Formats: sequence, C-alpha cells, structure tokens
Amino acid sequence: MTPTPRPRRPVRGSTTGRPLMAALDLFGRRWILRIMWELHDGPLGFRPLQQRCDSMSSSVLHQRLTDLQETQLVERDAAGAYQLTELGQDAYGELRGLVRWSDRWAAELDHLPPHRSSPKT
Repeated sequence: MTPTPRPRRPVRGSTTGRPLMAALDLFGRRWILRIMWELHDGPLGFRPLQQRCDSMSSSVLHQRLTDLQETQLVERDAAGAYQLTELGQDAYGELRGLVRWSDRWAAELDHLPPHRSSPKT
C-alpha cells in the first residue's frame, strides 16, 4: 500500500516533497475528491457517505478516510460522523475554483466542431 502523501516527503512522480506535489498526489487518488465533495455540506456517517459515493467498497472508503484523517482534512465528530476540518474546508474552497474552470472548459469544448482524425493515405 502506498503511504499517505505528505508535504516534504517524496510522493508519486516527485522526489522533492513540495507541498503542491503532495497535494496533487493526494487529490489524484481515486475517490478522495468525491469524499470531500460529499462532506462539504456537513458530517456524514460511514454508510450514508458510502451510499453517496455510489456504494464504493467499504475497504476503499475506509482507506481513503484514513488518508484524509492522516492529512488533517477530515475528522470524526463526537457522534462518529466524518466531517471536513477547517483545513479540509479551505481545500474544498480552493477546489471550487477548479469546478468553475472545468465548467468554462466544458462550455468552450461544446462550441467546438467535432475533432476529425487525419485521413489515412
């Protein structure tokens, strides 16, 4: 199992340990962004979170929640539900900019003619 990405430690694709590279490695892990997206409205228990994430396997959800807890982006509240920490909410806020950009990107691509491959000779 790959260790949880952390700043100042080598991560996939980078030996520098730059915080941005660690963040890209973490956010690039399958389901991480989806989990953060689902938690942005408030705390969720394990099963409701699993259902909102298209019923992903419990072992994968458990591992991703562990990753998010180790990086201090998610914590458990007094009732045992998972919620974004202040740092996690900050990350979510920054990701909203990416959502806005991706919407503009999709709109631009919708206005382009379909790509045609070169004719074979």
